[in-house]
Formats: sequence, C-alpha cells, structure tokens
Amino acid sequence: MWSKIVSYIPDWTVFVQAAITLLFPIGVYYLYRHLYFYVGSGRSRETGAKSQDAELKKADNREANSSVFSAFIHDYDTDLAAIRTALGGNGDVHFREFSVKGILARATLVYVEGMQDEELINQQVLQNLMFAGEAQDSKDMYTYMKQNMLPLAQLSEARDLDQLQESVLFGYTALIVEGMHEVLLVGFPHGSVRSINEPTSEALLRGPRIGFTEVLSENTSMLRRQGLNKSLEMKRFEVGSEIKKNLVIAYMKNIVNPDLLQEVEDRISKIDMDFILESGYVEQLIEDDYLSPFQQTQNTERPDRVIASLLEGRIAILLDGTPFALIVPVTFSMLLQSPEDYYERWIPGTLLRMLRFFAAFLALLGPALYISFISFHPGLIPTQLAISIIETRQGVPFPSLIEVLILEISLEILREAGIRLPKPIGPAMGIVGGLIIGEAAVQAGIVSPILVIVVAVTAISSFSIPMYSAGFTLRILRFVGMLFAAVLGMFGTILFFLLICSHLTRLTSFGVPYVTPISPFRLSDWKDLFIRAPLSTMKKRPEMLKTQKSKRRF
Repeated sequence: MWSKIVSYIPDWTVFVQAAITLLFPIGVYYLYRHLYFYVGSGRSRETGAKSQDAELKKADNREANSSVFSAFIHDYDTDLAAIRTALGGNGDVHFREFSVKGILARATLVYVEGMQDEELINQQVLQNLMFAGEAQDSKDMYTYMKQNMLPLAQLSEARDLDQLQESVLFGYTALIVEGMHEVLLVGFPHGSVRSINEPTSEALLRGPRIGFTEVLSENTSMLRRQGLNKSLEMKRFEVGSEIKKNLVIAYMKNIVNPDLLQEVEDRISKIDMDFILESGYVEQLIEDDYLSPFQQTQNTERPDRVIASLLEGRIAILLDGTPFALIVPVTFSMLLQSPEDYYERWIPGTLLRMLRFFAAFLALLGPALYISFISFHPGLIPTQLAISIIETRQGVPFPSLIEVLILEISLEILREAGIRLPKPIGPAMGIVGGLIIGEAAVQAGIVSPILVIVVAVTAISSFSIPMYSAGFTLRILRFVGMLFAAVLGMFGTILFFLLICSHLTRLTSFGVPYVTPISPFRLSDWKDLFIRAPLSTMKKRPEMLKTQKSKRRF
C-alpha cells in the first residue's frame, strides 16, 4: 500500500515544479505592481508634499525676482545693454543697428542666424524702416509703425526681457526702437525644412502620397488641406520645462466625446520633463499601463489616417520636431488595419484584413507550436510529415527550444543590422545574411531544414503587419511563448495564448477597452473588425467612443 503511494510522489513533484515555473513570473509581476502603486506611493506622499511646497516657494521667488530684474525701463541704451548681456554670449545671435527714417530714431534688430527668413526681414522691415516714409512726430510712433511701416502678418510684443530672450532664441526677430516703450517681435520662426515626401515607415500602393514633416505648422496645414471643415479644432500646448516645444491636439468638436477630450488634455498638462524630443516620449507618458507590452496609442506619418480617425471621434496629437502623429484611443484591431482597406472594394479589403489577422497569429505562436509538436506531441503530426521531420532532425545536437532560439536571435540581429546600415546595402545585407546563415546552419547540422521554413514564415508574417511597433510587440512575446511551449508543451502554448487574451481584455486606452468590439461585445462595430463591410452599410461611428454624432454619411 505504502509503495503505491510513494510511486505517485515523482508525478506530483513534476507537477509542482511545472506550476512554480509557470506562476513565479506572474506572481513577481503582480507583487511588483502592488508594491509600486501602494507601498511606494504611500511612502512618497509625506516627502512629496514637503518637496512640492518647497518647489512652489522657490518658483514663486524666481518669478518675483524675474519680474523685478527683467522688466524693461523704456530707455533705449539701458534696455539694449541688458539685451546684449542676456543674449550676447550666443555666437549665432546677431544685432543689426540702423536708423528709422520715418521717425528719426535709432533701432536694433536682434535675431538668430538661420532661424529667420532674412530676405523677408530685409525687404519688409529694414527697407521700409530705413528708406521709406517721411519724418513723423514720434509721440505715437508705435501705432504709426504698425500701420504704415511694417507690412507683416506676424507682429507681437515682448513684455519683459525673459519673454524677449525666449522668443529670439526660438526664432523670432526682436525690434527695439528708441523712444518706443514696446519691443516688437516681427516675422515668424523659419528655417531649413525637409520637403514633403511619401511616408517612409508606412508603404502604400493607393492613396495620398504625402507624409508629415518635422514642422508642426506644416503638419497642421496638411490636416486643414484635407478638406473644408469648420469643426476641426486644434489646441496648442507647451511641453518641456527646460526646452519648450509646441504640441497640438486635433479633434472634431462636433463629434469627439467631451470626456475623452478632457482626459487627453489633463494627461498632456501633467507632462513634466526637461525636453520632449519625439512623440514617443509623449506616447509613454500618457498611456494607461506602461507595464503592458502592447502600445496604447497609434503612431502614423499619414495625414489621411489621422483625418479618418478624427472623423470616427478620436483625437490626434502632433508634436513639433517629429513627423509622427499619435492617435488616441486605440484598439488592437486598429493596429492590423490600413487606410488602403477602404480605398479598395470591400471584398479584397476584407481578404487582406483577414490575412493580416492570420499572419499576426503566426508571428506570435509559430515557433511555440513547432516546439510543442516536435518535443511533446509528435503524434498530432500526420505520419508522413512526422517521418520527414524526424529524418531532417537526425544529427541535430540541440533540443527544439535551443534550435529555435539560435535561428530567431540570429534573425533579430540581422534585422537590427539591416535597419542601422545605410539604405543602399541594408535590405540586401538582411536578405543575403539570412540565406547564408540559414543554409550554413543546416549544412552544419545545427538546425533542421523544417525549422528554417518555420522561422522564415514567422518573420514574413510579422512583416505583413502595417504598424511596425505592433509587429515588434508580437516579436517580443514570441520568445515568451516559446518558453511556455518548452516547459508545458501544447498546454503551455494554449495557456500563454489565454494569458495574452486575459491581459488584452483588461487593458484600456484612455478608458476604451483594448479589444472592443470583441469584449465588451458590440455587434454594430463588427462591420469593421475582421471584415471590411461595404461603405454603404457602415453608417454608424464606433459605439465604444461615445461620440456626439453616432451616425455618419457615405
């Protein structure tokens, strides 16, 4: 009796080991989140409140001091000397002194080299002030100059030295005139910019062949040029504490959900960083769950994708200095959709979309299924195919997991090298390098030929996903799925897929469920999920966005 009981102990030991292997990383993940959000935040409240009060006092003192020492005293020589002291240390800041003929006064232009249209300044400012006009009474010179001597659309004032310094370094031209209390800011920042070209990260066969540039004003004008619409609104923000940048959120005021708009504004206003270099910074700072491997915003270079999203009730975020705009909220299905689905007829659009979903499944679980079948469930493979695989694997010294890892890691290194190399040789090196390494590995007996086919199909499937960042997420999770399959076989692969689905059902993007309309189930939105229904049948905007106008016209 006792011997029978003891005979079951190894089976239970293996089961416990497998359970610990499976549950340990999950437990560590939730323990980390618990400690971070509850213990860490609780400890930081006491010190945080004190430090916040101290920072507020310092900020008030700095503001008070700056208002005392940076105000203009309306004396030309003294103010110009203060401006030279503040900006004279910059080698690219130029001071152009001259005389204004119309009011018989001295004047100085202050500008940064390369950040202003010098031809415009020469023709519209210097020529008019130095040679045009007759002598006038200088009592109301400010009004006279604005109305008669400065034919410019952009004209504003600098209230103090701090504002003038920021404006000049940003690209404005300051005009200081003797006897005039105000310091004028003329023109608008202008520098060398890249011409409008096709989007480099989103290839297209049909549709507008224009992509965003690094200039914010160009990008907003592209959205305006999509068509006349009085409801398209754009709100401007300043982000960055040390180096400031302009940020714009675009939306349709008669369509967007006001609660969603308020949430986006609140998150952007809470951004506190020295410098926002690219929209990827904004993406990471405003997402719902930074621990999730899935992106909760969509980045794009295509104005047509942005304007289509605005008409659905979404919001676009554009940052100066980057051609990538962000679209929020986002769902998982959006990452597998392309604007070209709507430019073609609904039948080919539907087939292409279903093909992408199948490719995403292969990109995520292809190697894991291979490990499961080869190592744990060869009986599920057809007999002739199993015999062929066994013959090709003869002489391979590694288990299936190590075999797959060798090829997958080599492929990832080749892919990264192809991106970093110069464009003329990058793609060729990736293709040739993959062929050489695969063939050499097979000839050396390190991997089997069937595995080369599996890895190649998996890589091609990840390339078929329209969003590069979405494909990158699946590539990362692919390695996790292989570990699950190596430990628990097909059970581990299925469990991994269920864990991914469970995580996706809990994930949100600005309060919108990530896998909607699958969960929560919304039947009307299924017309634009796995299939792309005819345009005449898609008469409602997505219910999940709770837009002001639920119906749209086709």
